[in-house]
Amino acid sequence: MQLTLTPTTLQIHLTGQERLWAFHLGCLIEVPLTKITRVTTELPVSTWREIRAPGTYLPGVIKAGTYYTERGREFWYVTDWSSVLHLEIQDDYYQEIILTVADHLTWVERIRQRISPPIQFSVDT
Repeated sequence: MQLTLTPTTLQIHLTGQERLWAFHLGCLIEVPLTKITRVTTELPVSTWREIRAPGTYLPGVIKAGTYYTERGREFWYVTDWSSVLHLEIQDDYYQEIILTVADHLTWVERIRQRISPPIQFSVDT
């Protein structure tokens, strides 16, 4: 998996193997930066009420694909539960995207810098 930050989007490029396990037809998931509301390294709580449609789940090995939860539609591709990038998204196809990413802490900071509004200073006169 490869992540790319453009001036307006976060692009998630899936390999053929990742597409196979996730049952995802496209090789690109594109998220507008303006729609990302939160980025963390925390895993969302999973419950027995999740619907996997379609996807793969082998406990402790892989959770991949589209899942419908109380939070909404989510995309998962997690193979290492200690290196997670978790995006919360508003008004887009997926409400959350949870990925295993090398250098996940670096990606959290890079994305946070891009989605945070610039600090504006005012001078009192």
